[in-house]
Amino acid sequence: MVAGLHPPTLAFRTRVAAAWARVGPLEVAVALGCALAAATGTIGADSRWLSALGRVIVDRGSIPDGVPYASAPSTGWHNVPVLAELALHGLTSVAGDRGLQVAQVVAVAVGLAFVALDMRREDADDLGAALVLLVVVVGALSALVIVRSQLFSLALFPGMVVLLRAEARSPSARIWLLPPVFALWSNLHGAVLVGLAASSAYLVLQRARKEPVTALLVLVASALAICLTPALVHTPDYYLGVLRNEAARRGEGLWAPISLGSGFDLLLLTAAIALLVLALRRTPALWETIVIAALAVLTVRTARSGVWLLFFTAAPAARTLRFGSGRRWQPAGVSVAVACGLVALGLVRGPLPGGAGHSLLDEALLRADGTPILADPIPAEQVALAGGRVWISNPLDAFSHRDQRLYLDWLAGRPDGDAALRNASRVVLVVRDSAAARRLARSATLRAVAQDAHAVLYVKRR
Repeated sequence: MVAGLHPPTLAFRTRVAAAWARVGPLEVAVALGCALAAATGTIGADSRWLSALGRVIVDRGSIPDGVPYASAPSTGWHNVPVLAELALHGLTSVAGDRGLQVAQVVAVAVGLAFVALDMRREDADDLGAALVLLVVVVGALSALVIVRSQLFSLALFPGMVVLLRAEARSPSARIWLLPPVFALWSNLHGAVLVGLAASSAYLVLQRARKEPVTALLVLVASALAICLTPALVHTPDYYLGVLRNEAARRGEGLWAPISLGSGFDLLLLTAAIALLVLALRRTPALWETIVIAALAVLTVRTARSGVWLLFFTAAPAARTLRFGSGRRWQPAGVSVAVACGLVALGLVRGPLPGGAGHSLLDEALLRADGTPILADPIPAEQVALAGGRVWISNPLDAFSHRDQRLYLDWLAGRPDGDAALRNASRVVLVVRDSAAARRLARSATLRAVAQDAHAVLYVKRR
């Protein structure tokens, strides 16, 4: 026994030393992904509205009919992701935007850990798997560093994939975990539909061959579980509204297709091609091939869906990339420690600024004096979370298609969108250099009264 150490202390230190010795390049890749999310993270559109609605639910003790912080009619909208709204409200009420950043980093850590586990269980060696995971991190950069509502799916999708591949290798009763996972997921984010589609491919194309009754029952239970939300039987209506909103129809904003003019999309495209080439070198199972093909099509049509393609193809790609064991790579422990330090520093500093700064936001709310503000998506969600009113904002599908079209035309700087200005009594808040800002700069009816590094405040001329 080491002098001065009691047996429990010695045993603890021995376990820590043994765990530290197992740290390899794959753990380094996971840690680097988390460090990147913490150090360069920022709050994007489609995030703060969840917290804003969560606050309303807590204050009223009930789920409101429609979107109460918007003046555009939204009565009859079925609110499904209430659990996400309450969770993010709890975080922002304690830590503000930093709460959203913490949630994002945790989601990234869980998601990348599941991807790493998936590769290990597919018998990929550590060096090859670490390289593949770094490709995933680079390709999915937009999803990892920009906080959006899909942060919940960043953790749940790869977890589901781990379960499906484990069942494909050795079928068991664990497949019945799918329905409760989908019930939870449906209350958090709409990418549950992607998860259901991937699971259906496994259940129909592989599990049904040997256990048709089990496959059918799990599939039916999973579909029904998605409806276990506050909207119950109206849950499908909510998802139809999401899929059919005007931004999705036009392929704009968060629904934009792959663009060769976007740096994020170029990284995604390069990473996806590299992983697809590796994954297809050894023919995947039929169900995996179908899922990969479907996710590839989805990625081309909606770039932000590319993260699911990268997560899913990582394991089959890593199987074909072998360099030998990297378990004894000496700098691994130090690299993980440095990455953890970067995570801590990033969380202490908070997310990178974006949208309107606090002073500009306060002035906008003061000048609006309770009247609805017309704003770009990010500042609009800031106004809603700060207790102000907007004309329209996320969730876009809550509003009429006419109002959605008008808002999207205004965001794109189209002449038809000028009619949206009638819905702002006094104040318009735009992101600098956006299409809406460039058109407002030529307006004769509004004047800029204040600005900061990221946004400009306009008021109507008297």
